Amino acid sequence: MPLIAGELRVAPNSRIAIVASRWNPRVVDALVAGAEQVLQAHGVAAEAIDVIRVPGAWEIPAAAARLADAGNHAAVLCLGCVVRGETRHYEHIADGCAQGLMRVALDYRLAVLNGVLAVERHEDALARAGGAHGNKGEEIALAALEMIDLWRKL
Repeated sequence: MPLIAGELRVAPNSRIAIVASRWNPRVVDALVAGAEQVLQAHGVAAEAIDVIRVPGAWEIPAAAARLADAGNHAAVLCLGCVVRGETRHYEHIADGCAQGLMRVALDYRLAVLNGVLAVERHEDALARAGGAHGNKGEEIALAALEMIDLWRKL
């Protein structure tokens, strides 16, 4: 039985988009830096990485859909941070963003990676943006490379 799996390799001439919110910049900027560093360390040229900034997490899926529709990118990495507050706003934004990103991935058959943190406290976000729990931007950059390779094989 054949096994088909993506590998951590850069496809020639692949462009990668990073859509990142400007909300919670201390966290999101660290996620973007981590993603860019890993992509470049694995051979993606800095000129082949497009960073698109949007106001907040709510706007990320719409930007990802526009990029997917244009067809110029092999993957779209989505980075942001939603912190629970005292209202239900957190659930609406976090859930809507995740569902929107899945819809873009399925509708466009594109590697769309969800690196939008949904956390209880700012400290939890910082722990995932280069702190005790690593950098989720780095993790989704690795996943993106693997998915780009898998899509090419499929």
